[in-house]
Amino acid sequence: MPAKRSAAKGASKEQMLQYYRDMLLMRRFEEKAGQLYGMGLIAGFCHLYIGQEAVVVGVQAALEEGDQVITGYRDHAHMLACGMDANGVMAELTGREGGYSRGKGGSMHMFSREKNFYGGHGIVGAQVALGTGLGFANWYKDNGKISVAYFGDGAANQGQVYESFNMAKLWNLPVIYVIENNQYAMGTAVKRASSETELHKRGISFGIPGEAVDGMDVEAVRKAAEKAAKHARSGKGPYILEMKTYRYRGHSMSDPAKYRSREEVDEVRSHHDPIDMVKEKILEKKWASEDELKAMDKEVKAIVNESAEFAKTSPEPDPSELYTDVLVEV
Repeated sequence: MPAKRSAAKGASKEQMLQYYRDMLLMRRFEEKAGQLYGMGLIAGFCHLYIGQEAVVVGVQAALEEGDQVITGYRDHAHMLACGMDANGVMAELTGREGGYSRGKGGSMHMFSREKNFYGGHGIVGAQVALGTGLGFANWYKDNGKISVAYFGDGAANQGQVYESFNMAKLWNLPVIYVIENNQYAMGTAVKRASSETELHKRGISFGIPGEAVDGMDVEAVRKAAEKAAKHARSGKGPYILEMKTYRYRGHSMSDPAKYRSREEVDEVRSHHDPIDMVKEKILEKKWASEDELKAMDKEVKAIVNESAEFAKTSPEPDPSELYTDVLVEV
């Protein structure tokens, strides 16, 4: 469940501790996924979210039960934020029967209707049109729910994004478009690929408001997401949030990330890490001790280790699964 929203003065002790734990779980999960990939237990592509945790935690804190989430292929943390079980996510990464898509979707294609998570999509930008469709369904049903469509700075240049923007504003659909601008897309700096680098302005010609947000600050993200959610839920239509964030690893596990300097990455890690910033605030306000935070980290690591063990011991899908979920006869 999303944390209860705080007053404008800032997040409460309980909220900050929950944000810290949630981001820590994502970080440790992704680190473990990277290890399993290196061991050959995860095949295909694997895109890690390390460094961007504040975005999905802050946005999720602003949502209500029944709101939907859809994203691209850097999606493991989004699943955990929606409340999907770490065991099922890790088992899917390793192609096992116990995974959320019964081992057939892998890293890019997991779903959970129960948790209102609609993927994980490998085609760049495809989820934006689908997320707009989810918003259309909410508008048609008049159910008071909103959809959140995440995409990156690279996908922001896809044509279907702007077709979606036009439709969303034409009918004032309840959609939040979250652009996770980690500055490099696959490996090209945003300033080399985009004539307009302030991506939150991409909706101006359609009449869609937008704003840039410090995507490394979970409280700033939550505050902006609450504003966007209120706008969309009240019938005013879509809203764009450009999250200025940063990924520490390469685009995928096969990317050596030679297009940026080690000093640049170290600078962000040392001074802008989203988890460290929350930790510093917790310690400063004496909401928890170092030992208590270490105990929380130990608990999180145990969950992640259990998910890895579950993935390793879960059987591979039966060959008959090749013929399921292919055709629906009505």
